[in-house]
Amino acid sequence: MARSVDVLGGATLVLTTTLRALRSIAQGLQLHFESRDDIEVLVQGEAPKRRLMDRFREGRSQGGAGCVLVASASFWEGFDVPGDALQLVVIDKLPFPPPGDPLVEARLARLEALGRSGFSDYSVPEAAIALKQGAGRLIRRESDQGLLVVCDTRLVTMGYGRRLLTALPPMAHLETEEAYLEQLRMLQAATRASTTAW
Repeated sequence: MARSVDVLGGATLVLTTTLRALRSIAQGLQLHFESRDDIEVLVQGEAPKRRLMDRFREGRSQGGAGCVLVASASFWEGFDVPGDALQLVVIDKLPFPPPGDPLVEARLARLEALGRSGFSDYSVPEAAIALKQGAGRLIRRESDQGLLVVCDTRLVTMGYGRRLLTALPPMAHLETEEAYLEQLRMLQAATRASTTAW
């Protein structure tokens, strides 16, 4: 993540599925960038949501630092960042409903009582919706472009991964780290060109 943020100069939204992951990832990024003034690490809970959103949308405009925002829960939807301020969305894990949640447990139990699979009939569809919402932060208008990284190998190793992939908007799948880094560099070059053109 830090290497990607370095290449893009910020413009990164990290969406986590738990508060524990949020704290761990945020701490790692803050340590990595603490001696730099060109990248600002924003963390959900360290400032009001509105202030975090406004600062992130500013991005590198007006000569400020680029931003990486580490967030969970409410940032998976309803957070719009059109343009170059957001070019990379990183999702730490597949967003399955939390198994310890009493409402989730009740829904799973009800489906099981009806002879259905709680996982296939509830958890996978809910994860597909959440994943689509998270990915949707990236492209808010026709001219937007960027990369989506899902850091959960189950997306390609488990049978239900195909169902989750089909829920996402059409996009090229990058198979290697080299292909990913090349796309990052192309994205950075395109951003620089559009900034210079203005």
